[in-house]
Amino acid sequence: MPQEIERKFLVKDGYKQFAFTFTRITQGYLSSIPERIVRVRVNGDNGFLTIKGVSSLSGMSRYEWEKEIPVGEARELLALCEPGIIDKTRYLVQVGKFTFEVDEFYGENEGLVMAEIELGSEEELFEIPLWLGEEVTGDKRYYNSMLAKNPFSKW
Repeated sequence: MPQEIERKFLVKDGYKQFAFTFTRITQGYLSSIPERIVRVRVNGDNGFLTIKGVSSLSGMSRYEWEKEIPVGEARELLALCEPGIIDKTRYLVQVGKFTFEVDEFYGENEGLVMAEIELGSEEELFEIPLWLGEEVTGDKRYYNSMLAKNPFSKW
């Protein structure tokens, strides 16, 4: 089974100067229950359908299946999603051999900036850049599926 192993962090200023690319992302959830999260995403000119399973106790690992779909179909599926569409810009920042995905949120999640790093194992070490803030791995409030239901601005 494909496993996603990632850690999440809040972000301080200073990351944009290191970004090598960025893209606008819109995503919604056909199902946001923890046992089977089904996400539809438009990432630039690409569409994706993703299914995620329950997180491990640490919050770092979970099943993830993703398939690219035509962007037109992804836009159609967004209309069927639960309330609470996520709108963000994703910046890719290389730090050593790793790429951090830094998401700057808009709308009701305005003001939230988070970074994720995908790892080969939960124990894998990586360099912590100065712009990285508090770790929020495992804090369900920061899952995008939860931000769609309970936006950052309402905390």
